[in-house]
Amino acid sequence: MIKEVIVVEGKDDIQAVKRAVDAQMICTSGMGITKDTIIKIQRASERCGIIILTDPDYPGERIRSIISQKVKNCKQAYVTKSQARCKKTGKIGVEYANPEDIIKALEGAKAEHKTYEVVFTEFDLMQWNLVGPPAGNKRREKLGNILGIGKTNAKQFLRRLNAYDISKEEVEKGLAQLEGSEKVCN
Repeated sequence: MIKEVIVVEGKDDIQAVKRAVDAQMICTSGMGITKDTIIKIQRASERCGIIILTDPDYPGERIRSIISQKVKNCKQAYVTKSQARCKKTGKIGVEYANPEDIIKALEGAKAEHKTYEVVFTEFDLMQWNLVGPPAGNKRREKLGNILGIGKTNAKQFLRRLNAYDISKEEVEKGLAQLEGSEKVCN
């Protein structure tokens, strides 16, 4: 597993990177990158580092520049236009790069590998009432915001808890904060 979180532009890029490596990813949704996404990237950078892997075109370079200006210590991974060109349509994007080229790009960025240590399990999510619609989904979203790991489904939430090296103490503090806010709202 790659230690750093890989920042990509779109969902198709996520699928391409998943074919190459095991890693956590954040999607910018192209040029629609929001303040919330920047905050998520900043928090990921602080916890485990980030690697920016955007398309080798103007919008991709613009996104890379925006993130690099707002987030410290970004590692940069690059695929070339020829590596990222779709043979059928001629379009350019990370989603068209083959797994070997993505791996080379990440190696060039000095991606670090780590073993995946499971600290949290599905049982924990059930105990904390973080699964099952609608209440579990809302609690998971709120706790994700408190912990800085964003809104995700239960499976991805669990992966992020473990991949971001979040401690049990951090989760307990977040749950206490969540419980306090729910009491105020009721």
